[in-house]
Amino acid sequence: MLGKRFNRMAIGSVAGVMLMAVAACGGGGGGTTASEAPSSAAASSEAPKGGLKVGLAFDVGGRGDKSFNDAAYAGLEKAKTDLNADIKELSPAADGSNRGDLLRQLADADYNPIIGVGFAYGDDIKKVAAEYPDIQFAVVDSASNGPNVTGLLFAEEQGSYLAGVAAATKTKSNHVGFVGGVENDLIKKFEAGFVAGVKSVKPDTKIDIKYLTPDGDFSGFKAPDKGKVAAEKMYQDGADIVYHASGDSGLGVFQAAAAAKKKAIGVDSDQRQTVKETDLQSVIMTSMLKRVDVGVFEFIKAFQGGAKGGSNVTYDLKVDGVGLSTTGGEIDDIKDKLDTAKKDIVDGKITVPSKP
Repeated sequence: MLGKRFNRMAIGSVAGVMLMAVAACGGGGGGTTASEAPSSAAASSEAPKGGLKVGLAFDVGGRGDKSFNDAAYAGLEKAKTDLNADIKELSPAADGSNRGDLLRQLADADYNPIIGVGFAYGDDIKKVAAEYPDIQFAVVDSASNGPNVTGLLFAEEQGSYLAGVAAATKTKSNHVGFVGGVENDLIKKFEAGFVAGVKSVKPDTKIDIKYLTPDGDFSGFKAPDKGKVAAEKMYQDGADIVYHASGDSGLGVFQAAAAAKKKAIGVDSDQRQTVKETDLQSVIMTSMLKRVDVGVFEFIKAFQGGAKGGSNVTYDLKVDGVGLSTTGGEIDDIKDKLDTAKKDIVDGKITVPSKP
């Protein structure tokens, strides 16, 4: 069910059991969803020695993006509070060129485990994890690529499908838009799910699609000015709801929505709560929640319990790993429709595409 309870740690216990069980199996680079865990008894009984020191390296944009990175930090902060972890966070250069250096800094300072936030850490974590085989790593949005690496994956297309259903149901102009930060395979999952969700409700809906930067240019995740220009064009052309998957650039989308007196859909975090500007909060009718906070926290908790890496875990709708926020009550009236769509996806009646 969708609801405000989603803003709590709704999937913690299930995900924790899964992570410990899957990670303890090691090897193979295989994967499962958080609902398929056999038993926490499969986890190693050896807890890490000494105090828990957790290092986290942010994606481009760093802490304060009110979206993806901040969701990861929420999980790290919970580990500090609940697990008494000593935490350390680092942010990369604007072009992300020093990701590997950040990971090595944390490893040399005896942080273990270490988490890279974002698929762009995939290659760097593969190299650094091989250099530090006694340290456990996790990478968000990238598959495991080493025996001491856990891949934390998300079914973004499923949550985006629900966002599409909401947009198509709420649009009055029969015209919506999607702004992606970087035109790569990950962000295309958001686009594919959103378009499928829209079309499932109103097949004739016009959908504008704009990416801020090409694949490989990660500045699209930290360019509010570009996000604003892209959304302004969509609103001027008749769109009344724009969904963004563009990190910090989403602030520009919200600014454009406020100026046009139209609506927007946030991403990753409940952006109606994380965006501080009150005039922008009211334009965010919902956000597609991607529970990076839960993935990060449960990985740390599993590590503390003795789990090892070498596999993947996918957070999907079945375990509320993705979904929609309800802050503001703007989608409360279509809850039944959203719940039905969610159930059909979970039951396998609907297969959401992950590519446009």
